[in-house]
Amino acid sequence: MRLKCLACDVLARPIYLNAAHSPHIIDIELFPRGLHNTPLKLRGVLQERIDAAAGQGYDAVVLAYGLCGQATAGLVAQDVPIVAPRAHDCITIFLGSRERYDRQFAEQPGTYWYALDYMEREDGSGASLGASVDASPSVYEEYVEKYGAENADYLMEVMGAWQAHYQRAAYIDMGVGDGSRVEEQAQMDASRRGWVFERVAGNMILIRRLLYGEWETDYLVLDPGESLAMTHDASVIGCAAVN
Repeated sequence: MRLKCLACDVLARPIYLNAAHSPHIIDIELFPRGLHNTPLKLRGVLQERIDAAAGQGYDAVVLAYGLCGQATAGLVAQDVPIVAPRAHDCITIFLGSRERYDRQFAEQPGTYWYALDYMEREDGSGASLGASVDASPSVYEEYVEKYGAENADYLMEVMGAWQAHYQRAAYIDMGVGDGSRVEEQAQMDASRRGWVFERVAGNMILIRRLLYGEWETDYLVLDPGESLAMTHDASVIGCAAVN
């Protein structure tokens, strides 16, 4: 197969590593993490690139994105399928499954997350990995949709998120690149703020299977003419017909 991969640049290292080992031909296009601050703009950028892929000989367009504040909701498949992981955000993708995401949220809801790719792709946008697990995903996504990611992060903070919710700094070790600097930063932040520190093993399985064409479970496949929709249930995303 020949695949077009549209990916957030916070997943750059795992994306390139797995694309190099994939049995398929993969063309990768990365987008800056700051686009999450304006979900409608991100959606427009992704749709533009999906449209541009039409007639270019691709067998599918694969999205290395979660729902991301509903930024991907409403995307429409053109002449080839769109494949997307069933994930609220990049934390699910870093951890490798919705089950691990849910377990982490249930056991340690007040977690501020750190990951090498995310931190080294700092673009001054102010977006954080903390808020997506700090509050229920639906509340945070509602804020992002209404106010943008940066304002959503601010609202979570002024509502007492830093004092009332965060208790742990967790460094996600994806096993790619030297993350010692980011891990040290997480440890320092934890010490300064009175949080516990934990190293959490990442898992590239969702990225690997996305790029290997193994889409039987944990992925949504949109046929041409279908649109991606938020489901408000455990499946996260589903198909909707385009009128």
